[in-house]
Amino acid sequence: QVQLVESGGGLVELGGSLRLSCVVSGTIFRLYTMGWYRQVPGKQRELVATISAGGRTDYADSVKGRFTVSRDSAQDTVILRMNNLKPEDTAVYGCHAENEYNGLKYWGQGTQVTVSS
Repeated sequence: QVQLVESGGGLVELGGSLRLSCVVSGTIFRLYTMGWYRQVPGKQRELVATISAGGRTDYADSVKGRFTVSRDSAQDTVILRMNNLKPEDTAVYGCHAENEYNGLKYWGQGTQVTVSS
């Protein structure tokens, strides 16, 4: 059973930083493109950052220059470092995995990030 478990959310002030982690279990981590999404009630889910199995990264325009995604294959973990946070970054942030060979996708439950002004 594939599981994605996030941690690291919380409340931070405008301009602050947070580090989110997602541990993957039940599958072969190196086969997956990993990513982070965020969702606000009433709005469409937004994929904010991805990192391929080979390490290629991609970011939504809204977070470029502020967020950094990385992966630790020894720990089967994907990390999202968020700097210069803004109130509009407030959302539930979750982990996403897509198998690069068969296209299977998995989603974590998410962790709340709240940025106060």
